[in-house]
Formats: sequence, C-alpha cells, structure tokens
Amino acid sequence: MIVGTAGHVDHGKTALIHCLTGVDTDRLKEEKARGLTIEAGFAYPEVESDIELGFVDVPGHEKFIHNMLAGSAGIDSVLLVVAADDGVMPQTIEHVQILTLLGLSQGQVALTKCDLVDATRLDRVEEDIRQLLEATPLAEAPVYRVSSRSGEGIDALRDSLWTQAAKRHETLAWGAFRLAVDRVFTKTGAGLVVTGTALSGTVRQDDVLRLEPSGVRARVRSLRRQHRESEQAHQGDRVALNLTGSGVERDAIVRGGWVVAESLDTPLLQRVDVDLTLLGSVAALKHWTPVHIHLGVARLTGRVSLLEGQRLEPGNRMLGQLVLDRPVHACLGDRFVIRDHGGQTTLGGGIVLDGDPPRRGQRAPKRLTWLSSLAECAETGKPYRLDRPLETGLTLWPDGLDLGMLARNINIDQQYLAARVEALGGQVITVQGQARAFSRQALDSLKARTFETLQRNHESEPSMLGTERERLRRQVMPGLPGAFFRPLLNAMIEAGEIERYGPFLALPGHQAALDEADERLWQRVQPLIVSRPFEPPRVRDMAAAEGIDEQVMRQSLMACARLGRLYQVRKDHFFEAPAVESLARIVKELESRHGAARAADFRDCIGTGRKLAIQILEFFDRIGFTRRVGDDHVIRRHDLFD
Repeated sequence: MIVGTAGHVDHGKTALIHCLTGVDTDRLKEEKARGLTIEAGFAYPEVESDIELGFVDVPGHEKFIHNMLAGSAGIDSVLLVVAADDGVMPQTIEHVQILTLLGLSQGQVALTKCDLVDATRLDRVEEDIRQLLEATPLAEAPVYRVSSRSGEGIDALRDSLWTQAAKRHETLAWGAFRLAVDRVFTKTGAGLVVTGTALSGTVRQDDVLRLEPSGVRARVRSLRRQHRESEQAHQGDRVALNLTGSGVERDAIVRGGWVVAESLDTPLLQRVDVDLTLLGSVAALKHWTPVHIHLGVARLTGRVSLLEGQRLEPGNRMLGQLVLDRPVHACLGDRFVIRDHGGQTTLGGGIVLDGDPPRRGQRAPKRLTWLSSLAECAETGKPYRLDRPLETGLTLWPDGLDLGMLARNINIDQQYLAARVEALGGQVITVQGQARAFSRQALDSLKARTFETLQRNHESEPSMLGTERERLRRQVMPGLPGAFFRPLLNAMIEAGEIERYGPFLALPGHQAALDEADERLWQRVQPLIVSRPFEPPRVRDMAAAEGIDEQVMRQSLMACARLGRLYQVRKDHFFEAPAVESLARIVKELESRHGAARAADFRDCIGTGRKLAIQILEFFDRIGFTRRVGDDHVIRRHDLFD
C-alpha cells in the first residue's frame, strides 16, 4: 500500500513521516537548507514480511503544487496533515480538492502539533476538518491527534496505517505494463534508472519496454519494488527500473514521460476526450479556455474544448476534450487536474475517456452517448469491467465495434474483450488480427439489407449475373471495411442464402437476361459478328449500321458479354464466345508445335492483321489464360477453355 501525504506547508508532514518510519524524506540539499519539501520523497518502513507499505511525502507549498500532483500519481491511501496551531489553510483546501479530483477515497487525518495548543483549540480544528471533508470521499476518515515532538498519538496512527496495509488485498494486475516516470537519473556502474508507480500490468527482469514519447526500446537490466531488489513488479508498486539498450540515454526519457510494455501500441496524440468536473469554488469555465494540465506525472499546457455546451458552471460536470500543446500517452481511467492559465489556481479535473478520439463528429449524439458509457466504466476504478460500454457500443455501431481500438484505449487484451462480447450474446469477426464486434440484431439487419439490395439490383439490372462484392458492400453498409464484409458474405454463401458467379453475387434462382430492347438489338447485330468470327466489326461501325448512338451499342454489347455471349477483347472489339474458344484452341495447337504462341504464327493461323492478333493475345494474357515471356505467349491455365 502506498500512502501519500497532503496538507499545507510547514504542517509537519515530513516530521510525521520520520516519526512513523524513521526515514527523512527530505533528500535534497535545498530542502535541508530551506526546511521545506520541494520534491516528493519516499519512505519504506520495515514491517512484517507479508505487509508492504510505502510513503510518498509531497510538497505543501503553493509554489510546488505541480510537484505535489506528480507525487500523487499512483497512491492508494491519503494521510492528510493539518497543524493544530494553524488549522485548515489554503493549501489544505486545495490538496483536498485535488485528492477528490484524483478519485482518492481512502485515508486518515493527522492533526499535528497537538502539544502546542489546548483541548478547546483541538476540538475546533477537528470540527473544521470534518466540515472540509464532509462532501468528499474522505468524509469518514478517522482523525488522529499527534505530536512529532512528544510522540503523542504516533503509535495509534502507526497501528492504523499498518493494520490498513495488512488488510489490503493484492491489486489485480490487468493490462499491459505502464509506469508514470517521476524521477530519472544515471547511476555509476548501472546506467539509466527511472522510478515511478506502476499504474497497470506486470514488469519482469529482461522485459523489453518502450520509452514515451521518444519511442526508444529498452531492456530491464534489473528492478526494485518498494525499495527492495526484485525480479518483478506489478500494478500498484513503487518501482525503480535500471534500463539498458541502444539509444537508452539520459535524454531518452524525462520526468512526466512513460515506460510502457512494447506490446502497448497506444498512439501519442494531442487530443484526449475526458469527463471533466469543475470545482464549485471557481468561476465558470468557458469553451477553449487555456489551462495547465497535470496528467500522470506530466505537466502540460493546452485548452479545454467543451463537448456539451459553451460554458461549464461551477460544481458541474461535462464531457470535454483536452487539446494539448504536445503529444501525450493516455488510457481510459487516467486521472488529471487542470489549473488556470497562470498555473496558480486549481480549476477542476477528471478522468480520461479516450486517448484516440476521432477528428470529426466529436459532438454527435452517438459519440457523446459512447463517452458517457466509458465515463460510467472509468468511475468504478475498474476499467476491465466493460459490459456497460460494450453493450452500448454494440447498439451504437451496427457496422461493428472496433475491438482493437477499444483494447488500446482501455489497455486490455483484445481477446478479453472478444470473450465479453460473446458472453453478452454478440459475435466477433477477426481478420488478420483485427477484430470487430457485432450484436445479433445488427447481423440480422445486415443480412436482411443484403437480400433486399440484391433483389433491387436484380430488378433494375436484369442482364447482370449479380452484384460485384465491393459494390454490394458500399450499398449495404459503407462504413464496414471490406475485409469484415467478406466473411459475412461467405457465411451466407455456405448457407445457400446467396450464390456466387465469379466476382458476382446473386440470390438463388436469379437468371440474368437481356431486357427487350437489348435482345432485339442483339438479334440484329449477331449475324454481323458471326460473319467475321476472328475479325468482327468495330462497335462504331455496327452503331452506324444500325443508326444508333455508339455508347448505346457498347452498353448493349457489354450486357451480352455479362451473359457470356460475347467477350470484350478490346474496347471496340466484341468477339462471340465460340470464336474466342476457337482462338484459344489455336493457341494450344501453336504451343504444342512450337512450345509457345507467337504473334506472327498466330496472325497467320487466324488470317487477320498483326495488330489485331497482338490484341487478342494480350486479351488472353489479361484474363490469365496465357502469360507473356519475351515475345512468346505461354499457356498458364489450360482449364479456362476446356
């Protein structure tokens, strides 16, 4: 269990930690000289072997509030420190506000310096503390009256903390490893060392990790958890990683960066969708307000884009988007705090909902409904409990919920999501490692629209053998990638619900036929084509002979080609099917005699000009009957014209 201190400057936080643990957390020379905490300090007391307990001592001075926020990343329990002589002070209030925004609900209160005041003063300050915490998750936190100088109450507070740590169950480590870096330094003989709190997953010695935002790969040479040598560490632990590898240098990672599992391919983006809460003690927040943003350990600048209005009133919540000045790494459930443009006043904070939002449709009702479902999930503190957003997503996106994108955002295994979808009665289609989830109702609707579309196309295009697959997808569900439409069609083909004719799909029993006008025209032009089987007249010549538009003639002949009556060898040349079969036999004979068909020999056999002979051979190459090797054309598929 990691316990983090909070409270106003000079209220005795560091002295209290020293009394409880025997460790002085002020490690910097400047901290010793000035008598105040500047950077977060850490203490790991010797406790029973089955109890793990650590303390994070954060600064209380308003000038170092950003360091307080950095130190708060990943703490489990709060030790709020209030001095009896000063009572509740500005930083006490601000720290409580920040702890509430960070979702911390477990802790104790230490009323320090009790030896300096009388009982009446102690009662009054304790009542002030109760009023301060009344509307917060720490409302039931016990108050211990202590003195670091006399030792009064220290044993009782220590017993409470040790008991709380003993009762704490081991944190369920889920997702890929993520560590928010709060210290970076080099150690003689070891190299680069980074420290922070593991926010998810497990890390082991020799694991390969990625440093963000640099993207450098690093191997874990050794690690320490809770200030002890270890072979592994997991979610909730304070961790120190000794990293090595090509490019792993001091400037490859900075405080505020991340160390994440190599498998976690979340993109670095400058827009993050959030659930934002504004404190009740500040002015209304307008859309596009510039702010300072504290996310993980990082201190950023950017603007707040409100998604549900132009103004967020004090004490209210709204879905929004943080538009950052530099890219960040973020996942569902990460907590953040925003401060004013000058970085002086805490305005509010909230929870990250989506670290990879779309560029368009950010305020669409469907999108806001989806974000609301993610917010409900994130509020539980257990993002792996996903039934609610999965049910919402299956309803909102009939063209499939992208499980890969969701898995990256939540930092959870895609297979886990797929199993939850199946448990909810949905169906998952996986293509080349990418998965989409569909509700049963969506699949039934898609199938019905496929049948309706094919029937409509048959009626409007009777000469077509069917509808080409990609065109059918665009008509039925344009938002569904073709790779996912194909297995749905294959299932319908295997079930006999639709039939396939080469690239065309049709309903069972569909028979392609020319309409009356095209049939009458075919009866007139067929004798012209048959009379010169190896050199039929051009389209424009037949159109002129019949006194019709050339394009009308070409469309009619193409309809005949779709029925298999003709082959379109060139744009202006249509050959009757039996003639093409005869030409193919000639090619086979030439290959039998000479090992291949050449243009000159082929021309002599069919009695046409060289140009047309070459065009016919190129047609055979194009449809895969032959392939060209130098000046030769070698048969590739003997079965095409058997």
